[in-house]
Amino acid sequence: MKRYHIDLSDKLVAVTGAAGAICSSFSRELARAGAAVALIDINLEGAEKIAAEIRAEGGRAKAYSANVLSRESLEECRKKIEAEMGKANMLINGAGGNHPMATTDKETYEPGDAAAERIKSFFDLESGAIERLFALNFTSILLTTQVFSRDMAESGSGGNIINISSMNAFRPLTKIPAYSAAKAAVSNFTEWLAVHFAGAGIRVNAIAPGFFVGNQNRGLLFDKNGALTPRSEKIIAHTPMGRFGELDDLTGTLMWLADDEFSRFVTGVVVPVDGGFSAYSGV
Repeated sequence: MKRYHIDLSDKLVAVTGAAGAICSSFSRELARAGAAVALIDINLEGAEKIAAEIRAEGGRAKAYSANVLSRESLEECRKKIEAEMGKANMLINGAGGNHPMATTDKETYEPGDAAAERIKSFFDLESGAIERLFALNFTSILLTTQVFSRDMAESGSGGNIINISSMNAFRPLTKIPAYSAAKAAVSNFTEWLAVHFAGAGIRVNAIAPGFFVGNQNRGLLFDKNGALTPRSEKIIAHTPMGRFGELDDLTGTLMWLADDEFSRFVTGVVVPVDGGFSAYSGV
């Protein structure tokens, strides 16, 4: 059997949301495969901590601060990366998240909910929160790609873009309409970009994680005693593999899409890594 070794030593990867659980894990794995990694996050302290850990393992990494909702901030970040590390030829768009003000309290609407003082119904969702959520999850990817893919498009040597979508793009969850819709936009935009950039030799794909336990959702998945919440029990019941995902479960998909030999004819796909959740009808 032929054995494969992934060598990304010719890659300089710009990673947004790099201080978060998923993208910090991605940054470590890419560095272990030889890539130089520019960790970009508005939380510079968090990104610097991950970068230091990567360097301690012998990897190449440096942290940068940027606001992914500001093209000016992203341009300044790109200039710093270029001056200190070179031009990025791979981009991972990982910045994103949900917002409580764009979330309903109940899974389904019942008559009278709109008038109830202590229930945040669909009619109470704040437009400002929804706009900020769309900006964080979708507009940020558009802006970051505009800034970091230009050199790839003009270089003549191609490039690689990996977006972080979500299982919500396949199966919209109750309570979080704006987040689900924003991630669906990410998946659609991934396909659009793949077609748009194919002539420039840039591959564009996305990873759609299912339910992974992180700082943002830990309180939703477990109660104060560490037991599954009723919502979590539904999730596990509808996940054929019967568990939450672990960060290492994403590594194989990441490395497959990152390697230009393994996935050289793959572009415009959104890969669910969700234990079968998006494939299960419930019966």
